[in-house]
Amino acid sequence: MFKALSNMFSIKELRERIIFTLLMLGVYRLAGSIWAPGVDVSKVSEMFAGVNKNLFDMMDMFTGGGIGNMTIMALGVMPNISASIIIQLAASVVPSLERLSREGEAGRNKINQYVRYLTVIICVVQGAILARSLVHNGINMISPVLFVPLFIICLTAGTTFLMWLGEQITQRGVGNGISLIIAAGILCRMPYAFKRLWQLHFAPGSDGSIAIGILMIVLFVVVVYSVILVIQGQRRIPVQYARRVAGGGKTVPAHTSYIPLRLNQANVIPIIFAGALMIVPQALAQIVPGDWYTMRNIVNQFATPSSAGYLIVYAALVIFFTYFYTAIQFNPVQIADDFKKNGAFIPGIRPGKPTSDFLEASMFRITTAGAIFLAIIAVVPALITGRLHVDWTIASFMGGTGILIVVGVVLDTMQQIEAHLLMHQYDGFMQKGRLRGRY
Repeated sequence: MFKALSNMFSIKELRERIIFTLLMLGVYRLAGSIWAPGVDVSKVSEMFAGVNKNLFDMMDMFTGGGIGNMTIMALGVMPNISASIIIQLAASVVPSLERLSREGEAGRNKINQYVRYLTVIICVVQGAILARSLVHNGINMISPVLFVPLFIICLTAGTTFLMWLGEQITQRGVGNGISLIIAAGILCRMPYAFKRLWQLHFAPGSDGSIAIGILMIVLFVVVVYSVILVIQGQRRIPVQYARRVAGGGKTVPAHTSYIPLRLNQANVIPIIFAGALMIVPQALAQIVPGDWYTMRNIVNQFATPSSAGYLIVYAALVIFFTYFYTAIQFNPVQIADDFKKNGAFIPGIRPGKPTSDFLEASMFRITTAGAIFLAIIAVVPALITGRLHVDWTIASFMGGTGILIVVGVVLDTMQQIEAHLLMHQYDGFMQKGRLRGRY
């Protein structure tokens, strides 16, 4: 592994990409420390005192601490993710968007443009909601007439800048830019989580049980290991290629390959999508008029992460988005058509529709297992908090959204680095491991 790390910086292109990625993440953290203008930051904590602490911590985790400190990055990249959800859902029902998604690079660029426009609209709406809450709680230090538009513009600019930053990392760096930005914000909270674990369960005079603290450490290792296995897990479908004559009279001999059907084809996307949607109800509940107390109370109870209703809906959303995103990414009909064009077939399966039906059924079975695992991991922190009464800051790193995003993003980034190393004929991180086996 140390040799692979050395090789990473001996390849000029890879070295430049890694340095660029680190610099952009540094810019993100630096920009995330700029307070939004006109906000009395000392009163922000008082405003969120009435919000469910677990939900607020989750919102703050997604924004990298931006909403807790009320910086210009208070909305984070969640509006961009929400826009992606809406456009991808629309692409499955709107014929024009569906055609665009099938037009290759040009179609994807057009859809990405729609996502950008929708992101700005969502930023304006969410910025206006947050500005109204600040004014209602007397946290603005200037006239509301000036504060509201200025606040909306700054938050929209912050999210737009993050969106641009993520695109730059994706194009010129290593890994998916938006995912790396989210992961960086989560990782910045990890030292504080382990500090809380020490203070509450191991430090002299602490009230917490040492046994619970040890259990949390063991659970953290088990969850991380399990997530790695599931994200890397795959079923290999053998494919036989018949002998054929290619262009120029060149003969391609018969050979055998395989299709890797991943156990978790959707990766961390279902967790991000589900987490983003679950934040919405209580966020809206905080801005409804005071005489709507009954509705606000019902929403708050439902949106409490330790409640049964919240856990059921959250798990259901994770499972739904796992199937949905897998269906978008995996097209068995197109794969079956490509097999026919290239003289390939799956042993024991007839070409054409039987092949596409077999691939669809195989992917459905393994996706079911992956979706159930993701749903279980997603609700683990809430169960730990509710049953073992562990601080949410600690429990959020024993499973759930944060750990899935971080592990998934780290693995994806390592795989991209691995591809660069293998392309330049260097040994990768794992000469006989799963990372290398996927290429």
